[in-house]
Amino acid sequence: MQTVLVTGSAGFIGFHLSKLLLSHGYRVVGLDCISDYYDVSLKEARHAMLAEAGGDAFLPVIGKVETPGLMMALFEEHNFDYVIHLAAQAGVRYSIENPRSYLESNLIGTFEILEAARAHPPKHMLLASTSSAYGANTQMPYREDQRADHQMSFYAATKKSTENMAHSYAHLFDLPVTMFRFFTVYGPWGRPDMALFKFTKAILAGQPIDVYNHGDMKRDFTYVEDLVEAIRLLLDAVPVRPEDGVVPEGDSLSPVAPHRVVNIGNSDSVQLTDFIAAIEKATGLTATRNLMPMQAGDVPATWANAELLKTLTGYAPQTDVEDGVAAFVKWYRAHYRPNEAGQS
Repeated sequence: MQTVLVTGSAGFIGFHLSKLLLSHGYRVVGLDCISDYYDVSLKEARHAMLAEAGGDAFLPVIGKVETPGLMMALFEEHNFDYVIHLAAQAGVRYSIENPRSYLESNLIGTFEILEAARAHPPKHMLLASTSSAYGANTQMPYREDQRADHQMSFYAATKKSTENMAHSYAHLFDLPVTMFRFFTVYGPWGRPDMALFKFTKAILAGQPIDVYNHGDMKRDFTYVEDLVEAIRLLLDAVPVRPEDGVVPEGDSLSPVAPHRVVNIGNSDSVQLTDFIAAIEKATGLTATRNLMPMQAGDVPATWANAELLKTLTGYAPQTDVEDGVAAFVKWYRAHYRPNEAGQS
């Protein structure tokens, strides 16, 4: 049985990924600090489900990745075959209010992971980045070989920095690293601070929703089960340092390190108003829109070119937004049993 470290295992993506890995016969060590950034009970429920599903194959560890020595101790004890680093302080808007938490979790936490991997190298490390790393780029769809130098938020700047940190360790210590940039992820058990959760909650309660940039925004909405399947398949797509420094066309492999960046997206850019329409269809209710200006740090559009992912794994995310939104609304109603607008 191969052992995988999943950091952020009580988080939205980490929960779904850990569940998938357990179903495929992996042993999962799940690290999470169960922070109060959003509803702690949601995170505790996710971990409880993993413990039930995985039995002895799931080992929960409560702690912060940035805690000095914690990662080194875990790597020494478990000799991980694979490491999937998802733990991070997330959210573009919150990074304006509390940037220090991003510095500690995203940068120092990643440093602790890299140092532990240097001492106890796994077969492959996969670290989460973000589509926000593309920043001010306007050429779409985004390709991994585009320059990404102008991040628009401190959150995005920290994630791009982790890509650079990981590249240096890959080069110096021959650590195979894949950085995956995921796009707007949604689905059941999603984060309460994300648009789908907030919109669904408000619409079901008969309250208005805040629609930024007056609805003139596009996102590459990626269903969470598609995302984690792509991550699972990437475990076996281990980057190898090119001996002659020549990188195949269309590949983002570094010419000097076993380091690669991979987009994971639905390869489609959906208008925010169409996304809201999908929620209205799933709920059977009409949203009252509170039109707002663009928020600082946000970008008007994202759109992934995911050809490299398909080349490496043969897989392409393809869940339709209407189907994915309907699955989320079904979960939300079952989990929260809300008193909906017009009902007693």
